[in-house]
Amino acid sequence: MKFLFDDESFDFETLRAAGFACYGGAELGEVLTTARRITDGDEAAWLREWRATAERVHAIGDDCLAKGRKVSAREALLRASNYYRTAEFYRRDNPAEDAEARELSRRSRETFTQAAQLLDTPVRPVSIPFQDTTLPGYLYLADDSGAPRPTVIFNSGFDSTLEESWFALAAAAVARGYQVLAFDGPGQGAVIREQGLPFRHDWEAVITPVVDYALSLPEVDPARIALYGYSLGGYLVARAAAFEHRLAALVLNDGLFDYHATNVKAMPEFLAEWVESGRDAEALPVTALLMAYSTTVRWALRNGTWTFGAASPADYVRKTEPYTLAGIADQIVCPTLVLDAENDLFFRGEAQRVYDALTCPKELIVGTEAEGAGEHCHMGAALLTNQRVFDWLDAIFEALPVA
Repeated sequence: MKFLFDDESFDFETLRAAGFACYGGAELGEVLTTARRITDGDEAAWLREWRATAERVHAIGDDCLAKGRKVSAREALLRASNYYRTAEFYRRDNPAEDAEARELSRRSRETFTQAAQLLDTPVRPVSIPFQDTTLPGYLYLADDSGAPRPTVIFNSGFDSTLEESWFALAAAAVARGYQVLAFDGPGQGAVIREQGLPFRHDWEAVITPVVDYALSLPEVDPARIALYGYSLGGYLVARAAAFEHRLAALVLNDGLFDYHATNVKAMPEFLAEWVESGRDAEALPVTALLMAYSTTVRWALRNGTWTFGAASPADYVRKTEPYTLAGIADQIVCPTLVLDAENDLFFRGEAQRVYDALTCPKELIVGTEAEGAGEHCHMGAALLTNQRVFDWLDAIFEALPVA
């Protein structure tokens, strides 16, 4: 479903930014005029123009905040946070040492923190104990009563950030009386950028401490905790749920059975064989050619090399090998909703594989192009997708016995 660019990656990421408009993360006119100033595939122009828009809107937010105009400040700061995230997206040549990428990431976090303090529902920054450190998070509350409520743990994906959680799920959740506990885990957001912790396939090692923390909160109904995975998070939370059985429900947006397979399928067969056998002297020059040709490939391999702690794109692909639900999907016992997207750019066919492998109570919902919900994670159809997710969760939780 083409939006504004011929470049499939630019087009999808612009749709992603625009799609958050329904929860205050964008203004359609700002998205259109920013995109108009960017040439297809020009990553330098992408950063320059999204940063310019972010800075302009950020200045509006600061001015309104100084004048005590709470609603106007909140609206501008929410949009600025999303635009800063979007500006930084392709800056992956050397992200660990890139001062500009670090600054844009910092601004995205700080503008969101300011906006969160101005929301009509309470938002509490949290630090979740994890091994010898902590994971940053937010507890989004439906109200300030302190009463225990059904709670969704939001787990983001390959490139999403903690701040994106408001637009992706939390705004829809609190409007329906849910609490949301969102966090950055290893490989994600501030944790990879500030702590240098890469992704890990055994995600139960991450989710179990998060569930422990959720259960310590008086605002969380311990019998009504759902775990929600977004993009790559669809694999991560499914893996975790196979071992963490204190969950009442699981939502996969979208379902992902074998992340390694999705990487291998994107490569020519000969290149996949070279990568798998460690023939990097031959594989890496070919990989470089593919990266020069395709924005999608270039960004994905650069981001993966960074967030997986890999030495090279080939090393990254090899590190994805354990990321599969083979042999463990049948250990998931809680009711599970699997979302699929008809035109999924990244994980086509994977959601059905997950659904087929599950033995727990399950449901599959396919977002289609005809209804505007056919893109990866149903970008551009947040209202429809969240209606489906929360209608399903409502039914699951309503069927549970009252404590």
